[in-house]
Amino acid sequence: MIAALSGKGGGGRVKTDKTFDYGQGAEEEHLSNLVAGIWVDPNGCDHWIIDDGIEGYLSQRLDKYGKPVCSGVAPPNTAVGAHKGDQTISDPL
Repeated sequence: MIAALSGKGGGGRVKTDKTFDYGQGAEEEHLSNLVAGIWVDPNGCDHWIIDDGIEGYLSQRLDKYGKPVCSGVAPPNTAVGAHKGDQTISDPL
């Protein structure tokens, strides 16, 4: 698959397809292949979270009607699950 390219800063070679984690070097992976954890916001609602050490991804968890999911899986301001996956970059947080 060819990634979308645009932008003057990268000489026309800036990757703009936001569905991919471009990683380092030749490592490219579609975000749907990464393992997400859940971060609970201050209101108690869930957000999908992925942290590969360089980049992080976050999106609100919604039900089939587009309403926020507030599952109570953890206290507010807490992340749970394997959201750091197999990152190869040291991340002290």
